[in-house]
Amino acid sequence: MSIHIPETKLHHDRPARHHPPTAAPLCATATDMPSGIAPLRIALLGYRSHPHVGGQGIYVKYLSKALVDAGHAVTVISGPPYPDLDPRVKLVELPSLDLFAAKSHVLALRWRHLKSFTDTFEWFSMLTGGFSEPYTFGRRATKYFRKHAGEYDIVHDNQSLCYGLLEIEKLGIPVVATVHHPITRDYRLALAAARWRDKPLVARWHSFLHMQKKVARKLKHVVTVSEQSQQDIAEAFHRPAERTPIMYNGIDTDTFHRIPGIAREDKLLITTASADQPLKGLRYLLKAVAKLRAAAHPELRLLVIGKLKQGGSTARLLKRLKLQDAVSFVSGISTEALVEHYNRACLAVTPSLYEGFGLPAGEAMACETPVISSDGGALPEVVGDAGYLVRAGDSEALARAIDELLADEQQRNNMAAAGRARIVAQFSWREKARRLTHYYHSIIGEASNSDVLDDAMLADEVESGSPA
Repeated sequence: MSIHIPETKLHHDRPARHHPPTAAPLCATATDMPSGIAPLRIALLGYRSHPHVGGQGIYVKYLSKALVDAGHAVTVISGPPYPDLDPRVKLVELPSLDLFAAKSHVLALRWRHLKSFTDTFEWFSMLTGGFSEPYTFGRRATKYFRKHAGEYDIVHDNQSLCYGLLEIEKLGIPVVATVHHPITRDYRLALAAARWRDKPLVARWHSFLHMQKKVARKLKHVVTVSEQSQQDIAEAFHRPAERTPIMYNGIDTDTFHRIPGIAREDKLLITTASADQPLKGLRYLLKAVAKLRAAAHPELRLLVIGKLKQGGSTARLLKRLKLQDAVSFVSGISTEALVEHYNRACLAVTPSLYEGFGLPAGEAMACETPVISSDGGALPEVVGDAGYLVRAGDSEALARAIDELLADEQQRNNMAAAGRARIVAQFSWREKARRLTHYYHSIIGEASNSDVLDDAMLADEVESGSPA
């Protein structure tokens, strides 16, 4: 069994590199900053942040842009693969060994790397089947902030939940972390789906969860993206729900929209899934497609936004269901190409067993593509009554829903309009940036008040002759 990470260029250990913004204006519009609120210097952290990595990269890209639009100075501090950012956002690269991009991670270590505990640990962890990038990123980030702490008002972490965050807090910088959903959910599903001989590897790979559980409990400030994730964090990380406020993700409705002139293909479905991640529920959609092709829809096709692992469980299932010619995979595409694919498909299907938010469903709705979604995790919060919801893990229910909508063009049109309207009205990055701005200031104010209180207590102790 293997865990797929998208390929990228190999970077060996070297100092952090700074990429200044390439455009002059810091504030997009004077009205984006809430009245009476001062702009902030924000450090947004991501241990790997390219959009092709998945939701993490998308979050960094759009949140950083929304915060700059709101008038803040934003620096993204990231390990490779590096993000695709608005030109007004500064990038600081924290190079790792980037072993997933190496032709041979066994041979990627060089003698000079042995001088660094972080590099050596990253290599040895990979060699033994572990995933240490969140931990080693935290060590590199801590080293960076020891030199640059005074340059930022607040640090916002994107789900690394590394020990380094606790060290950065000790430097006096307020820290907040976004937890999209606890990876404990992924771990349980991966363990259940693995063959017996692969279960130790699954457990070893997810060993970073011990760190994330500890950090999530100890960190002062954590936010999440849905009610479902809030409940799951409370259960998995033992962090009370009231200490984890919800900040819904946004959808870029300017980019994701209906494109005039692109015709819908009546028998084309689209889904987004990492091919061999059980969490995404792709196997249930494939079974539904096979059933429909054998019955009333022999011309039905499926486009998967994701990479097929040759010899993996999905490849084996495709062969068994005789779907090799009906299902195609694309990966590493541009956002513009993704939008075009959504515009060509007649239906978008999100069969996930669990989602902490569900960006693909929201993006499809923004493109006025009718959505059939499972009820896994937070998907009902995103889709609402503007899509067709079915029980997660039920291929028969998926087949019935697809069959019903393929036969009813008017229902598809109604869902398309309702989906776009729901996303525009309820999910925007601008609103997320506005809410985060107030939250950041409340954290900074809390820290300032704490400093004032500490100073007052110290003055009282000195005046009374107590030891300071």
